Amino acid sequence: MANKVMIVMGSDSDFPIMEGCFKLLKEFGIEFEANVASAHRTPERATELAKNAKSNGFKVIIAAAGLAAHLGGVLAANTTLPVIGVPVKGGALNGVDALYATVQMPTGIPVATVAIDGGTNAAILAVQILALSDDSLADKFASYKANLANSVDKKDKSLKEKIANM
Repeated sequence: MANKVMIVMGSDSDFPIMEGCFKLLKEFGIEFEANVASAHRTPERATELAKNAKSNGFKVIIAAAGLAAHLGGVLAANTTLPVIGVPVKGGALNGVDALYATVQMPTGIPVATVAIDGGTNAAILAVQILALSDDSLADKFASYKANLANSVDKKDKSLKEKIANM
């Protein structure tokens, strides 16, 4: 079965936050499907997406939502798949409310939670989960991590050169 991720956004206005997620999944060759569903306005749709996710071939679900941010919890309550929550900045509390709503789940219904507006990190976490059972993907991810380290090494060298040339 192919690696496949379901992404559910509470609103299409979450697209800019999730764009990095989409790009990273494409970079790793991971098939994904993006949907808009609301825990409050379309709870039946959100529930059905979660209930059918596994039988539709998905292995991980990513949920992006702001404000009350119950979407990740609704999805997690209706599936055995891992759910990664992306709290989205907005409202009077600038996403802190969404962060708390996403991370403070009751025992038995966990939602792995990334930073506020952390769509790209949600994709990275999904890749890590999928790589546990896919050696080729694990190798790609190891290269990705090595490239991150190399970029820091280059920045360190550049910094030292700037200081030396002062």
